[in-house]
Amino acid sequence: MDEEYDVIVLGTGLKECILSGLLSVDGLKVLHMDKNDYYGGESSSLNLIQLWKRFRGNDKPPEELGTSKEYNVDMIPKFAMANGTLVRVLIHTDVTKYLNFKAVDGSFVYNKGKIYKVPATDVEALKSPLMGLFEKRRARKFFLYVQDFEETDPKTHEGMDLNKITAKEFIAKYELEADTIDFIGHALALYTDDNYLNQPAMDFVKRVKLYAESLARFQAGSPYIYPMYGLGELPQAFARLSAVYGGTYMLNKPQCKVEFDENGKVVGVTSEGETAKCKKVVCDPSYLPDKVQKVGKVARAICIMSHPIPDTNDSHSAQVILPQKQLGRKSDMYLFCCSYSHNVAPKGKYIAFVSTEAKTDDPQTELKPGVDILGPVDEIFYETYDQFVPSHDSAADNCFISKSYDSTTHFESTVMDVLDMYSKITGKVVDLSVDLSAASATAEE
Repeated sequence: MDEEYDVIVLGTGLKECILSGLLSVDGLKVLHMDKNDYYGGESSSLNLIQLWKRFRGNDKPPEELGTSKEYNVDMIPKFAMANGTLVRVLIHTDVTKYLNFKAVDGSFVYNKGKIYKVPATDVEALKSPLMGLFEKRRARKFFLYVQDFEETDPKTHEGMDLNKITAKEFIAKYELEADTIDFIGHALALYTDDNYLNQPAMDFVKRVKLYAESLARFQAGSPYIYPMYGLGELPQAFARLSAVYGGTYMLNKPQCKVEFDENGKVVGVTSEGETAKCKKVVCDPSYLPDKVQKVGKVARAICIMSHPIPDTNDSHSAQVILPQKQLGRKSDMYLFCCSYSHNVAPKGKYIAFVSTEAKTDDPQTELKPGVDILGPVDEIFYETYDQFVPSHDSAADNCFISKSYDSTTHFESTVMDVLDMYSKITGKVVDLSVDLSAASATAEE
């Protein structure tokens, strides 16, 4: 313990594990500690007995649910975009060799009380029952523009400077209806609110293009992939990577106390009477509660079911986004479903999650629109958790704190936080121009 490290990472949540992997690959000397005796922190995966212990105390799970060890229930369920940032980080660090991914069967959007497949290309737009005949033609033109768009080729820009015009001005050119804009903005571009409409259109077009390219990648029903045996595999894969590059791991280290000098700069971490020296500390909000502020909370329901989500073409794995306007809310609601096809439950069992940004302390009432869509459930657990963001100046004290996980069921915002932290810690940018064919996933047979 009394060695000196470049960075000490506290907590083995996904963000912390990705960072310790990236920093170790960079040649930094990393010590990674966790007060828990398991990997994953907030983003761990639980078996049935652990799930019951967390939500129901000493009760035992009913036998008809199957054996405990066949369950891997993610506490922060998220899918990865096949061509998205997380996959690029996995390839950049060569972590893909530790993981097996499988394509997710379906991506859906809720509109006027019904569930529809999200159309993402000109061909799908023409087939989609989401839109009337004339709207389909307008949407087709929009999708063709996005598919052909290349940032470096002005011929594909049709005279528009997407860095100068807003997304709203860009969309107006296609005269799309409000409902169409709603599903494109929230279910394809994956914005969590409508502020994007007043931002430059470039980011919007790139996001829709990423969705369409990810969808084409494995020819599955969605642009998403998800690891076999659940997300608990990810922190462990990055932990292995860090160890390969000389990172040191210590689990079950109680009371990890961050030490500062008289100027308020971090100098080390003390646990069990020993202090490890370091230049920088990376951690989740629970380790430095006086340097974070609460910005909201997430409500979620975890459900065990014996059937897929209705109206999703019997998808064994699926995401359904319920845009805020459809529910008369200020934030979107997300449904996430996976099953025995990804080895996270016994055969015939499905695990579904409903999550949203909470406005009250009553998750049952807030999540009702999403839970109602699921149909009958065998078991349901409700909870809310607070969301924190750093409130200090990391340059002044050399502490780099991750943001709490949001309610979205995809990784884009999570990985952006990691890359932002990496740049602050190292002053460098991760090179994500990788050969995407290095990552493979199997589509549903």
